[in-house]
Amino acid sequence: MVNKTQLTDGDVTDFIEKVEDDSKREDSLQIVAMMTAATGEKPRMWGPGIVGFGEIHMRYDSGRELDWFKVGFSPRNANITLYLPTDFDGRDRMLSELGKHTTGKTCVYIKSLEDVDRKALVGLFRAAFDASAI
Repeated sequence: MVNKTQLTDGDVTDFIEKVEDDSKREDSLQIVAMMTAATGEKPRMWGPGIVGFGEIHMRYDSGRELDWFKVGFSPRNANITLYLPTDFDGRDRMLSELGKHTTGKTCVYIKSLEDVDRKALVGLFRAAFDASAI
């Protein structure tokens, strides 16, 4: 089975410039800067709608393998979705310091950067990225 979300040669800036909501577009530009600083990686498009940083080859117990980004985000209509690993030391503590957010099975959702502590967010990005390297 081929993963439908794969690395593309799409332009991250063009993608973000097409975000209709002004504040979500500005937040996305700032998140790119924060993730770049936290990871030391350049942003790259994964599929048509996810900005990812770094790359990792994953192998599941089932035998399924795929290439994926280490951390990423997507400016969705309802919120900004942060794609971060779910199992790293300090994750729960960092999320408790983040501010207003919700979590899903594998994602963290924020409405706006105004709702979160930016220093805590950068720390979360860095820790999540470093945890992905294992």
